[in-house]
Amino acid sequence: MSTATTKTEAIVTAGSRRVRGRRPLTARAEGRAAPAFYWMVWPALALFAFFHTLPVLVGIFFSFTNYPGFGTWEFVGFANYANLFRDDRVLAAYGFSFGFAIAATILTNVISLAIAMGLNAKIVGRNAFRGIYFVPYVLAILVVGYVFQFLFSNSLPRLLPNIPLVAENILSNPEWAWLPIVILAVWQACAFAIIIYLSGLQTIPHELYEAASLDGAKSWRQFRSITFPLISAFFTINMVLSLKGFLQVFDHIVALTNGGPGTATESITLLIYKGGFTGGEFAYQTANAVIFVIVITIVSLLQFRVLQRREADFG
Repeated sequence: MSTATTKTEAIVTAGSRRVRGRRPLTARAEGRAAPAFYWMVWPALALFAFFHTLPVLVGIFFSFTNYPGFGTWEFVGFANYANLFRDDRVLAAYGFSFGFAIAATILTNVISLAIAMGLNAKIVGRNAFRGIYFVPYVLAILVVGYVFQFLFSNSLPRLLPNIPLVAENILSNPEWAWLPIVILAVWQACAFAIIIYLSGLQTIPHELYEAASLDGAKSWRQFRSITFPLISAFFTINMVLSLKGFLQVFDHIVALTNGGPGTATESITLLIYKGGFTGGEFAYQTANAVIFVIVITIVSLLQFRVLQRREADFG
């Protein structure tokens, strides 16, 4: 046995003796250490309460008043909430928001899954393509929205004058102004959804596809029986996040149409902003915001319940 080996064994033996000889922390010592962790949490908790919880509570308080955003106010009880269900403009905004969110969610997930499956295949330069597809997510959507606004209102009518819908400036068409907003929202949202789907696809063992190919399963059969069931959890995440995000659409509309023509593309968030901060309806639109939060919460929980049940069926 060499000298180096003997020294190494001696060091290991001495270290193990020191570890065995170390006394574990007593309950009293752990109790003294616990407050230190609490003091590390309290500053973050205080900041969260001050910048999030307190404004929410103040907003809920003012939703029971007639406060216009300035001057005096009085309590009106549930009058603001009752009036919301009789307001045609509010109901139209909810209808547009849900229609837009459903269309954008479906398109985003279909396109993102198709692109992710293509990037997951063995193609040349796929890492570069992943970076390119993620670029829209890091760009300021309001700035990009104004670029799209110029594209739809100026460039496309000049380049495609023979197409009626494009030649007349689609953004000024009350029936079709929603379409450019969907295009912009899907273009921006696909970046994040692609990353989620790529993460799911990379967890699937390649041997499953090889075995399915040997059994004669074609591409669609492999997707239906292998790919989609194994990424169902990632599909649930994307669906919930997409629908929640699209229901709160704001920047896209401000950049492209600002809610127009008229109120044809006015979403709930844009209505709350316009009425609450510039229309003298602070308390009324605060009540609208409270209802909107409840609606989004219920929709998200229902999505989770339905989609997770589907995951269990796949499992």
